[in-house]
Amino acid sequence: MIICHCMSITDRDIRAAVDWMRAADADTLITPGKIYRALGKKADCGGCLPLFIDTMRNCDTFVIPMDTGGEGRRGTQEEDDEGRHESHRISE
Repeated sequence: MIICHCMSITDRDIRAAVDWMRAADADTLITPGKIYRALGKKADCGGCLPLFIDTMRNCDTFVIPMDTGGEGRRGTQEEDDEGRHESHRISE
């Protein structure tokens, strides 16, 4: 069944991409954007996204990894500078 008419993506294409990504990395977080890139395409109008996401979720190998490697919720930006150095903004 065609899921995305703009880019001619079928449900088989989506399932194959999900299976391929899961086989390559069992812990990867699979998103619609990654599927489009794996298929060598880009989202156009976005009208297909609800059906696209439903098709993704119905894949047997589509699972959301429970451990994303984080140590819980991160603090505020003031508490955690994300490894950034000084700001490059001009001070006011």
